[in-house]
Amino acid sequence: MTVDKAPKPVRTSQRGAATRSALLDAAAHVFRTVGFARAGVSEVVEYAGASVGSLYHHFTGKADLYTALYEEFQQRQQERTHQAVTRARTRGETDPTRLMYIAARAYLDGAIDERDTTVLFFSGDGPPGFESKLRDRLREWTDRNVALFRKADEPVDEALLMVVSGAMLVAVNEVVRRDDADARRLADDITSLLSRLEPRERR
Repeated sequence: MTVDKAPKPVRTSQRGAATRSALLDAAAHVFRTVGFARAGVSEVVEYAGASVGSLYHHFTGKADLYTALYEEFQQRQQERTHQAVTRARTRGETDPTRLMYIAARAYLDGAIDERDTTVLFFSGDGPPGFESKLRDRLREWTDRNVALFRKADEPVDEALLMVVSGAMLVAVNEVVRRDDADARRLADDITSLLSRLEPRERR
């Protein structure tokens, strides 16, 4: 009896994961095509080949779908920047300014590589309160990278954090709206300027 029942949760889990993935892929397509505000749950489930019930089993609605897509995008961005900094450190780079430059450039490159997805989140057409969430998450990402500038016992330089996170928010908006070559040239210029920033002397 135990042998007969053991595989069932695995099959259900795999099926559930596949359904969730299909719903997210469908939501991304629908949101990009008609925008978040005009998108409907019925369009998402139709494109996914799923049921309305299955959508509400995995998500609370289209706002939850949108947020889940953003969290996955942000996770990929975090992984890109982490890998870029790790590779740089492996090559012997220890200068915190250079590491910040490398992290910022990796984030912008990721935004360019996933242009359609990035525009979806930076277009202003999202669920209520999302823009605040977007700023908060980018600030958190920036805080982790600005930490490269300071020692463990040093306080956060709030001014530096605000300047870098604000600059990155504007930078992402700009680079994803340009053709690839121009976008990468602009990303070079932006991150070159960011790399010159230094924390203020503590009084």
